[in-house]
Amino acid sequence: MTALPDLGWDSGRDTEFAPYAASCVPARVARPDKGSYALLTATGPLRAEVSGALRHAALDSTALPTVGDWVAVREPGVIEAVLPRRSAFVRHGATNATVGQVLAANVDLVFVVVALSAPPNLRRLERFLALAWESGAQPAVLLTKADLWPDLPEVVASVTAAAPGCPVHAVSVVEGVGVEDVRAHLTPGRTVVLLGASGVGKSTLANALLGADHLATKEIREVDGKGRHTTTHRELIPLPGGAVLIDTPGLRGLMLWDAEEGLEKAFADVETLIPYCRFNDCAHRTEPGCAVLAALDAGTLEPRRWESYQKLQRELHHVAAKQDVLLRIADRDKWKQIHKEARARNRPQTR
Repeated sequence: MTALPDLGWDSGRDTEFAPYAASCVPARVARPDKGSYALLTATGPLRAEVSGALRHAALDSTALPTVGDWVAVREPGVIEAVLPRRSAFVRHGATNATVGQVLAANVDLVFVVVALSAPPNLRRLERFLALAWESGAQPAVLLTKADLWPDLPEVVASVTAAAPGCPVHAVSVVEGVGVEDVRAHLTPGRTVVLLGASGVGKSTLANALLGADHLATKEIREVDGKGRHTTTHRELIPLPGGAVLIDTPGLRGLMLWDAEEGLEKAFADVETLIPYCRFNDCAHRTEPGCAVLAALDAGTLEPRRWESYQKLQRELHHVAAKQDVLLRIADRDKWKQIHKEARARNRPQTR
């Protein structure tokens, strides 16, 4: 059994849960699994399914429970409600351009994990950080497999420049380097999620923090030093000391989804330049008095970072425009069906 505060419950949750207290108990979603959910309660684990009323009321799949959610569940295992989310890590849905996919909810800290078995992909890192900031959680960067990199200070400095406002830790589970720095973030009641590409060592790190081989891992490939994908599901795991960890499968693709504010925070160094441009509608191309162009010329803003910012901005605009078009089409088709049914009802009956 695990006490609710050790799972992240607080007095604010008491207020949110009050309408359901007469017939339900609070639980946290540990793992979604093919239509059912593994839950953690104060009295132990429980498996439950979503009630028909909750499923019917959900406007789309993002309203249904996901790992990290707090829910109200009644016997014999029916989820009646999802309590308000304080944060949510959402990416573009794989098959639906109008609905995002919630990867984890109620997260306090996002560990973006990057393996040093190869040079860090800073553009991918910036993409992860934009969505992490947008979630409402605080991001941090973990550079795993640090024992494989010859010059740690240099790579840490490079990553720190690409992650303004984020702690950056070099970690080697093999040599025990940096693990205590990670543990320092795991204060009681805090929820942390591990996010990153396949094979970066998330499960190995999770096992080190857990103090047991709870999650399956695989050896790195000899041909390129990269890890092999192991985790196949998202899972919430209580840690010794009262924190909660969410391990996730490796993310191959990570398209942005409604992340304007997250992009601003991930590129805070760029955003602080823009108000100093001479013209309010500066396009940052050839305009005189452009603060961005001046920073590029002075070398205080890297061309690579500026290009990455522009690319992610274009992606967000494309997603928003596409979403608007598809929503208009869906709305048009809905009303066409309503009018068709109305005509059928009003059509004179023939004998």
